[in-house]
Amino acid sequence: MELDCAFPGGNIVLERVDGSDVFLHQDIRDTAIAWFYWCLRVRGAAGRRLRFIFTESPALGVRGPAISVDAGRTWAWLGRGVVDGNAFQCDMPGGAHEVRLSFAMPYQQSHWRAFMAELENTPTVRQDRLCVTEKGRDVECLTLRCRKKLPEHRVAITCRHHCCEMMANYVIEGLVRWILADAEAGWLRDNVEFLFVPFVDKDGVEDGDQGKARKPRDHGRDYEGNSIYASTRAIRELIPRWSNGRLRVGLDIHCPHISGQNNETLYLVGSADKRIAAAQKRFTNLLQAVSEGPLPFSAKDFLPFGQSWNTGANYAGGKMFSSWASEIPEVELATSIEVPYANAGGMEVNQESARAFGMDLGRGLTAYLRDMRLARDKKPRAGAGGRRRQNTGKRKVGL
Repeated sequence: MELDCAFPGGNIVLERVDGSDVFLHQDIRDTAIAWFYWCLRVRGAAGRRLRFIFTESPALGVRGPAISVDAGRTWAWLGRGVVDGNAFQCDMPGGAHEVRLSFAMPYQQSHWRAFMAELENTPTVRQDRLCVTEKGRDVECLTLRCRKKLPEHRVAITCRHHCCEMMANYVIEGLVRWILADAEAGWLRDNVEFLFVPFVDKDGVEDGDQGKARKPRDHGRDYEGNSIYASTRAIRELIPRWSNGRLRVGLDIHCPHISGQNNETLYLVGSADKRIAAAQKRFTNLLQAVSEGPLPFSAKDFLPFGQSWNTGANYAGGKMFSSWASEIPEVELATSIEVPYANAGGMEVNQESARAFGMDLGRGLTAYLRDMRLARDKKPRAGAGGRRRQNTGKRKVGL
């Protein structure tokens, strides 16, 4: 039997094997606090029952670990029934040469490349290189162009500022598919251009880091002063230029902690800026109204600034993407969205249900942008004493 983590996204420290008992713990690396991500590979153990005992901080979520028998392409939860404290047992499937086990359902560069291969002949899709990481990897940047020559609105969406928060990528996949193909998304395809950065901490994603609370600061707190990471520097340079006065929404998709309050519901993280907070509340109400997928979204789960973990002390280490985006003058809505790893309002979060939430997110964005447009149309035009500011669209736009 062989156990290792020598593959993209792998993370484990193997302490010892005693018969069928495996003693191990997650590799914290340069994270300043105890965190929970791990992902390992087991080979040569088909048909055996193994017990995995984590010896340090909590490492198992509300649906137990996830298992893959196809080298990490698809995943399923083993369930809480196999869990005993900070340990679990697993019956290795017979005939499986390789089994991967993880805290949740990893999403790597290989998943993204397979997704992009599905879209390679779509004329409105363009993938570029945002930048090159500190370790020489490409950071992808995806644009969905609208059918109008000049979009009415632009929307920027990021994820994996904390590299272990993988469920966010499945949400993006669902959103992109919905925008490109669903009949309900016709207005978006006509009027809105989207920009996606799927792996802000690309090195951490591929290396299998925790990413959260990375020393000296993580990517999610790198939007203040001089950014120390190539990807956040590139985002701060690109997005205001790409906006050309038309960026209305900036979304940053995250995953919360393992379990408990504020970790098992879908919710928006409230801004300290009252104008932005009001827009967030409007969006939560609209998103609740249009949601159709299996994961429940409720406006009552909105987390206002000043409550629970969402306080000024949490941001002492630096500014996050949504706070930075809210300072761009043309932005109406900037927010972080938390997507649980395994359980949302009692429903199972998995690859498919997370993609379905991405579709709901598309419906919510449609409702929000159209509602915003109607509100603007109802405003009285400037009279003799003033003139409405016109955006000529003559500024050069490019990635």
